[in-house]
Amino acid sequence: MMKHRFFAELLGTFILVFAGTGAMVVNEITGGVIGHVGVALTFGLVVAAMIYTFGDVSGAHLNPAVSIGFAVAGRFPAADLPAYLSAQMLGALSASGSLKLLFPDSWRLGMTLPADTAAQSFFLEIILTAILMLTILSVSHGAKEKGITAAIAIGSVVGLEAMFAGPISGASMNPARSLGPALVSGHFDHIWLYPFATIIGAIVAIPLFKITRKPESTP
Repeated sequence: MMKHRFFAELLGTFILVFAGTGAMVVNEITGGVIGHVGVALTFGLVVAAMIYTFGDVSGAHLNPAVSIGFAVAGRFPAADLPAYLSAQMLGALSASGSLKLLFPDSWRLGMTLPADTAAQSFFLEIILTAILMLTILSVSHGAKEKGITAAIAIGSVVGLEAMFAGPISGASMNPARSLGPALVSGHFDHIWLYPFATIIGAIVAIPLFKITRKPESTP
């Protein structure tokens, strides 16, 4: 039922943003106790955990770019996009709101910002999201992500991309993950960058996936 899928996406995205950006907030207020590696691992591990938890219910997209990518690839009904996107955004906003209540002195709340030029981060986010979506398309069945292979592969990609690209662009790969902290904190610098770049990246992954597969195995 759609209500189960809606709440699975809401809760899954809440936990993803709460844990991932929460690690950044705690790292900030404790003077770097968690560290960059710890933050990257947190993002990767929470994504894997949420796929185990909600993959058989909603597919555990947890990411508007992924849902849009699945729809463009023909693996997900476009009519279901409004429910998924709204659930993901509600989950992200609720997570950032909770962190704001818990840590009112954190002005960024784990938001993503370019370390250098906006153009550099824009193209980096396209590439990062394309790699992530290519992996998701390769290990998922339809729009469902479930099982050891999917959880480990997708969580690992999120973690490794956060590891090397986090200091440059924030390694968002997820519009909800970037918009939640930005909207709740009231800091709108470069807010346009992450939704556009990540959605473009997810769509770019579709032809890349198809050219590596025989015609009968494409969506």
